[in-house]
Amino acid sequence: MSGAHGVPNSFGPQSWAAPTRTPPYYPDAVTLVPDADPTELLNRIDLTAPGATIKDSFADLDLTGAGFRILFEAQWIHRPASAPAVASDVPWSVVDTAPALHTWAHAWDNGQGNADLFRPELLNDPATAVLAGHAPDGTVTAGAVASRSDHVVGISNVFARNDDLDTAWPMILNAAHTLFPGHPLVGYEHTADLEAALHHGFEPIGALRIWLHG
Repeated sequence: MSGAHGVPNSFGPQSWAAPTRTPPYYPDAVTLVPDADPTELLNRIDLTAPGATIKDSFADLDLTGAGFRILFEAQWIHRPASAPAVASDVPWSVVDTAPALHTWAHAWDNGQGNADLFRPELLNDPATAVLAGHAPDGTVTAGAVASRSDHVVGISNVFARNDDLDTAWPMILNAAHTLFPGHPLVGYEHTADLEAALHHGFEPIGALRIWLHG
């Protein structure tokens, strides 16, 4: 997402980080190993502009002394590749044009004013698939973003009209199984969204924290 917005970013031995502010809802840094060095981490991001966020992937940092507070806590989730395929009555497609992405983003945003977060440049990433579930009239009713690595597929930005995640998840799982057979699925969720994911075959595998500066 940062790349789609033209934000420079890089991987280090302990963290991924961007030296300038990242798009809304996306962290400025992500720890990649337990017990990451907080000083090194903070030196890689901009603390002069308000709103810096850090994804503490192992929930083992204390950043309060640097002016951060916990924004929320969540659970990493995992669905093994051996889990059974899921049938769904919801037709789905992979978003592959700028107009379709615009429509999808407005369904995801639901009037919150952040639909422009999803830029057409995102569609140029071969490892990213934007999934859309449709009503019979073609209206986008559910969706997610699937991001493939060498070993897993990350599922994020899950949404459903009327928050009907019990309808959305089967569609998402069906799409992921079709597009990425043999890949386990991972992500993170909290509160009711976590309960919905666990209901559809995910397992909690560890805590994480999102820290907010200021």
